[in-house]
Amino acid sequence: MYSDEERGILLEVAERAIRHGLGGGQRWLPDEAEYGETLRALRATFVTLKRGGELRGCIGTLEAHRPLVVDVAYNAHAAAFSDPRFAPLASSELAGLDIHISVLSPAEAMSFDSEQDLLARLRPGVDGLIMEEGMRRGTFLPSVWESLARPEQFLQHLKLKAGLPPDYWSDSLKVSRYTTESFGRTIV
Repeated sequence: MYSDEERGILLEVAERAIRHGLGGGQRWLPDEAEYGETLRALRATFVTLKRGGELRGCIGTLEAHRPLVVDVAYNAHAAAFSDPRFAPLASSELAGLDIHISVLSPAEAMSFDSEQDLLARLRPGVDGLIMEEGMRRGTFLPSVWESLARPEQFLQHLKLKAGLPPDYWSDSLKVSRYTTESFGRTIV
């Protein structure tokens, strides 16, 4: 969907947002008017940071509410400095940092009449899922299938992420799916 040039621009924007944050300045957000129409479209993204193959930060949005290029910059900065699971990124961690951007398709509500029906409808390696039950909500990007390859396992861990027991089931449970276009590079 995105050209190599557009992917490169988005990765540069993510890196610039992180470098600016390391410089101690306010959050840097690009002027959307400087970018082409495709990069100004409202899109939801996740930015995932890894060092040595290990997660270092991951922040994103599930609903599109700002231009793609702005969402990438915002989430890159947040993944580097505001993921509550990690200390803020240090300058010494920049070299060798892997930046991965996932651009989400709009989520589609899934219809199912049982947990087995839901499991049968999942597309491993393709679907990202959003699970909602009351005020509880969790999501897994499609890339999570790499570590949780079986649908039962994927669903159980998503329930835990949403704050539900792994064997939880209710007729009021809502599940939506989305796909992503993902790309990345390593900062040298």
